[in-house]
Amino acid sequence: MEALELIPERTALVAIDLQNLVVSAPTQPRDAHKVIQNTALIATALRDRGGFVVWVRVAFAADGRDRLHPLCDQPMVLPSVLPDRPADLAPGVPAQPQDHLVTKRQWGAFYGTDLDLQLRRRGINTVILTGISTGIGVESTARDAFERGYEQVLVEDAMAARSAAEHEHTVTRIFPRLGRVRPTAAVLQALG
Repeated sequence: MEALELIPERTALVAIDLQNLVVSAPTQPRDAHKVIQNTALIATALRDRGGFVVWVRVAFAADGRDRLHPLCDQPMVLPSVLPDRPADLAPGVPAQPQDHLVTKRQWGAFYGTDLDLQLRRRGINTVILTGISTGIGVESTARDAFERGYEQVLVEDAMAARSAAEHEHTVTRIFPRLGRVRPTAAVLQALG
């Protein structure tokens, strides 16, 4: 595995769905608290070195009419009891005023949002991805970033999914085709 090199001023952390709604459900192979903890380390290091931090959340109108509704064998179902303030970033997420907040209404963070515009206007060419769920929101965003030509670092220990098998499949079969899969420690080392 080649050493990771990052230019902080041309790099953005894009953290997917670290919000009350998503982190309230169980995750594997690590709990949401560990995902938030590792993401926070990267966010702080990148921000301190002049990089850009983006927090992505999913939210819908009160009537739910802006949600996707295609017929599926396993449709996404919201929990019957929602946590308080489901779209708010979860406790422990170190959002700062200079960070950017993206609200999406589907799995991926690019479609229908200003994410690509915000990255390009800042001269960002590398995206560090973290978040929940590995095989849904993170993977969809990674595929979109790849198709837009961004270099990617996919931080395996700053992600989790609803099952260890889902996480493992995405990390070992999909992500190596889209970018470089690395642990938090390697990203922090690359940031100096």
